[in-house]
Amino acid sequence: MRAASDPSAQHSPARRRTISGADEPAAPETPVVPPLPLSVAPALPPVVVPDDVAPANAEPASAESVEFARLALQASRYLKAEDVERLEAAFRMSAAAHEGQLRISGDPYISHPLAVAEILAQWHLDAHALIAGLLHDVMEDCDINKDDIANAFGKIAADLVDGVSKLDRIEFRSYEEAQAENYRKMFLAMARDVRVILIKLADRLHNMRTLDVVRPDKRRRIARETLEIYAPIANRLGLNTLYRELQELSFKHSYPMRYRVLTQALKRLRGDRREIVARLMSSVQERLPAWNVEAEVYGREKHLFGIYRKMVEKRLSLSQVMDVYGFRILVKDLPSCYLALGALHELYKPVPGKFKDYIAIPKANGYQSIHTTIIGPMGMPVEVQIRTTEMHAVAESGVASHWLYKDDTASISDLQRKTHNWLQSLLELQTASGDSSEFLEHVKIDLFPGDVFVFSPKGKIYNLPRGATPVDFAYAVHTDIGNRCVACRINGELQPLRAELKNGDQVEIVTAGHASPNPAWLSYVRTGKARAEIRHFLKNAQQAEASSLGERLLTQALRPHGHVLADIGTIAWDKLLRENGLKQRNDVLTDIGLGKRLAAVVARRLLDIEHGKAAEPVEGETRARNNSPILIHGGEGMAVQMARCCRPIPGDPIVGMIRKGQGLEIHVNDCPVLTRNHSADRDRWIDVEWELGTERLFDVTIRVLVEHRRGVLARVAAAIADQESNIQSVSMEKDQGDQGPHSVINFVLQVQNRLHLARIMRAVRRAPEVIRIYRVRADKPAERKN
Repeated sequence: MRAASDPSAQHSPARRRTISGADEPAAPETPVVPPLPLSVAPALPPVVVPDDVAPANAEPASAESVEFARLALQASRYLKAEDVERLEAAFRMSAAAHEGQLRISGDPYISHPLAVAEILAQWHLDAHALIAGLLHDVMEDCDINKDDIANAFGKIAADLVDGVSKLDRIEFRSYEEAQAENYRKMFLAMARDVRVILIKLADRLHNMRTLDVVRPDKRRRIARETLEIYAPIANRLGLNTLYRELQELSFKHSYPMRYRVLTQALKRLRGDRREIVARLMSSVQERLPAWNVEAEVYGREKHLFGIYRKMVEKRLSLSQVMDVYGFRILVKDLPSCYLALGALHELYKPVPGKFKDYIAIPKANGYQSIHTTIIGPMGMPVEVQIRTTEMHAVAESGVASHWLYKDDTASISDLQRKTHNWLQSLLELQTASGDSSEFLEHVKIDLFPGDVFVFSPKGKIYNLPRGATPVDFAYAVHTDIGNRCVACRINGELQPLRAELKNGDQVEIVTAGHASPNPAWLSYVRTGKARAEIRHFLKNAQQAEASSLGERLLTQALRPHGHVLADIGTIAWDKLLRENGLKQRNDVLTDIGLGKRLAAVVARRLLDIEHGKAAEPVEGETRARNNSPILIHGGEGMAVQMARCCRPIPGDPIVGMIRKGQGLEIHVNDCPVLTRNHSADRDRWIDVEWELGTERLFDVTIRVLVEHRRGVLARVAAAIADQESNIQSVSMEKDQGDQGPHSVINFVLQVQNRLHLARIMRAVRRAPEVIRIYRVRADKPAERKN
């Protein structure tokens, strides 16, 4: 996986060749998954192959045999002898497949799979994972397929290798589409087997450790990709040590100058504060035994990227970042955690608001610890983490601790359950997402850890991201609860659905059977699940409405030819679907309703297929077409929209325009926007009329010029309310004329039709302060009344 996964490699002659010395094209800003050519290192042979591997005649060096011996020794400590033998067979296959391939550094390429397998062995992963680590690149770069691996090492190892392999045999329209589709493949494989992402993380870790030989622009791109995708995945899986190292390496390669300056500054700061830190550690080690607490106390320096991020977010200099140092206290059991906390708070005063109990309420990735910040010697704040040794193992190794400590009990099983739930949520996101880019967007949202813990009325705890709303909570409980959500109670009080939830809030969701998601929710929901489910519902609703509208438009288009939709046979429909690569006729009707296809063109093609020649309009039917418009009642939903530029209401003469991808848009006949585009896309204009008996309310804008007197707004609003109209919004501005102290009031009202609007305007005009009132349409006023 070397276009994105192994940046420090060049590709073998088994792939394609380029002319010696050719420069690599500039890498795009976004991470790229398809292989890209790399520049040639001076020490390499003159012929360069662009997919990360270069040819060489040398046999695998003995150094690789030494590296495998070290890997085999490490694996033999926890694997069976027959598994180590299978591992050696995988090494031989990988070495043979990568023979003659070099990394940019000049090292034989086999050194990379060996390093990946060694990282996996440090996590004590099983033989299947280690075999897949050794073979993880052979499907992309060598003439080995999944069946070859399955025959040699079994289906499990083959599935793991396939899960981390890119879709490099598929053509994509853009790098971004290829990247998103490869990520989706990786995430779905991860949902089936978490070892896929562990192999991919080990692969990325070794690539980041050896990224110095890659040219600067590609280093920055890969570092950004690691920081946005892989580091958050490691954190979500509880791989804390890996998470920190990926962050540090990404920072180093993204901002090398800042990294060097900050590193040197921290060395000086370490010397200045060494005495204070030593005194604090000594006092803590002396106090804990007095409370009968057996503990190990470690001092630690906060990682560089965390310090840098704090400086950027809070606009601080390094000298202003006081909590550079921290302590970790490891105790034997759970009660000792709280005893150690008491001893610590007796010794040093805690900082208010800086206490978090992740033991009582663990993080979503299974992390458990007590965090407190104390004021140490010389007023220096110091963060202290208190946890048991088992909690520490989970904190450092996360989901990999399932293999490291298989004898562990509740903490590990709980972690595995949470990880399984999250992986299953990826499958739900895949189902609800429309395409790869949308799926990746939803996953990115969920990769960042949540900081808010809220409770259901029954006391169940839900972990949500900072800034989450009751809508996020509703979808976290169940998709149906979210879709039917209409209101909420937070801590027993009614609150708006966009209210921001806080730690400890108890949330109750009020639902209704007729309710459906509001598109406005997308502007404030924070979780990927909520966003994906809302989009999924709205998309399905729009398609259903568009299909119904498309059927009406196609029926109208067939009338001039003397036909109705029922006259079109199955054979004609099947041929039309094959020609357009569609599966069912409903897809055609949806495309017509959304403006992606013209009804007249589809109608002519269907009749052409049906009768074997182009159909001509029946005599007199052209006139009938104009006499059979589409009837509009205003409640069609997302497939039929009232234009905001002119806000048509029943009684207005109207015309419809098909907007590509949006459906039918209704305008007033003399709408200025429509007039400006009079000659454009005439084929997309549709004859429409209001359906009799339309009872829904429509928005309309009026402007009222009034004398500037006390209480005038209240009197005008009361006149509007007396006519049974709702005021959607109101704004006031001073009149720029020379007629004295006047004000202009703009109202957006809800009316039934033109007659209802006329009654409202007459009622408002009776107020003695009203000078002029008129309806506003687009760029110019219409129906001016004095």
